[in-house]
Amino acid sequence: MHKRFHDFMTPLKETHFSLRDYVDFPKVSANVESIAIKLNQLNYLIGQEDMAMAVKRLWEENPKVFSVLDVLIAVRTKDKKKAIDDDGNTLLISDYFTSPESVTVFLNQTGLTEVFRTKQIKNLVDYVFGIEVGLDSNARKNRGGHIMEGLVATILTKHGVKFEKEVYCSRFPDIVKALGADNKRFDFVISTPFKTYLIEANFYTGGGSKLNEVARSYSELAPKINAVPGFEFVWITDGIGWESARNKLEEAFAHISSVYNLTNIQEFISRVKYD
Repeated sequence: MHKRFHDFMTPLKETHFSLRDYVDFPKVSANVESIAIKLNQLNYLIGQEDMAMAVKRLWEENPKVFSVLDVLIAVRTKDKKKAIDDDGNTLLISDYFTSPESVTVFLNQTGLTEVFRTKQIKNLVDYVFGIEVGLDSNARKNRGGHIMEGLVATILTKHGVKFEKEVYCSRFPDIVKALGADNKRFDFVISTPFKTYLIEANFYTGGGSKLNEVARSYSELAPKINAVPGFEFVWITDGIGWESARNKLEEAFAHISSVYNLTNIQEFISRVKYD
């Protein structure tokens, strides 16, 4: 087992991101397009010397345009971010968009009034496009798990291995009995004439307590599944983040017989194809 663990740790990868994964430009474009008309109307404020008067004129024309002001400070309304006003009251950012006076306060206190007055921004549609790129880059962490799943799916497909994605254990009554009330969802399920493989896939570039918890959780899960005839738990994981949880992962190897990374996944594929 010690050699198997050493061979597993040696080729762990620094990243699983490709250039295609850094920014989701179709998503960015769609987000900008959905508010482009309002942003174009807000362009009226650029270059205005008397911002309070300009806001009042635009409010009288269309008060709804101010509903998108939050994105100018890289905040989304759905996140319900808050701020403390000068009187010590806690307000939602969106509360500042309810009157021309409060909009002016928002512009003054965020610094946008001076940015608009001095024309540091030329066009709000272009400006928000840049903001959306930044906000999307913050979402990379959330995309990470899906990227690993995509890599595994691509490898399996390339080698002609048929699989199902995101399958709940409720499909398998014997597994439900083994796991109890937890209706767990597996990233992949591969069925052969002799065995059904229930697979989890993840990638960790950084350390933290989560890695210890994942290793512990799978160490408890694998023996329960493997005790059910015709089923096997498989864990496909990678990433240099495991260096920080090396001891916990090595402990997991004692309980999980099928652990693979992106380098030796071919060994698992060979097992499946000749099962």
